Amino acid sequence: MHDQITAHNDLQGTAILAGIDEVGRGCLVGPVLAAAVILDPRKPVSGLLDSKRLPAKRRQELAAVIRQQARAWSIGRAEASEIDAINILQASLLAMARAYAMLPIKPNRVLVDGNRYPDIDCPGEAVIGGDARVAEISAASILAKVARDEEMQTLDALYPGYGFARHKGYATRLHLTRLHSLGVTELHRQSFAPVRKLLP
Repeated sequence: MHDQITAHNDLQGTAILAGIDEVGRGCLVGPVLAAAVILDPRKPVSGLLDSKRLPAKRRQELAAVIRQQARAWSIGRAEASEIDAINILQASLLAMARAYAMLPIKPNRVLVDGNRYPDIDCPGEAVIGGDARVAEISAASILAKVARDEEMQTLDALYPGYGFARHKGYATRLHLTRLHSLGVTELHRQSFAPVRKLLP
């Protein structure tokens, strides 16, 4: 795999490509977040990779550069209550569609990570492993991951004891142990089995 992914937007601006990715599908608490990014080929972002391959400090550094140098970016979300109502797959697609809708510049093509394309009014396709192959998707994965991690830091302060800053909402042994001892919060996804079985 290359250490640098090449952006797809051309310098003349005739093709405007947005990349979209989401984060938080496997978490037990909080929203699923999606980011949409249109990179500027005149201001390349060095070091773009799948966010899962980057340490947290490097993700934060890259997120700051992406926000500053991209032509446009946005964050969309679907809350835990929406996840419970429509399921995590549909909520992820909804978060992607919301991220697309909030872009201040409209692309003429969209590439999303995964195998499902959201309901948006723009041609494009889903790319399996796109966060490691397409710079725009990689940038989106980084923004989404950093935004959600920051939200988990906030929840850690609001709900002390659950360890949200450590496990970021995923179903780790620590999270499950604290769920059993402290109970389910209103932000937990009640449709997810580890949470559902603790409900009265």
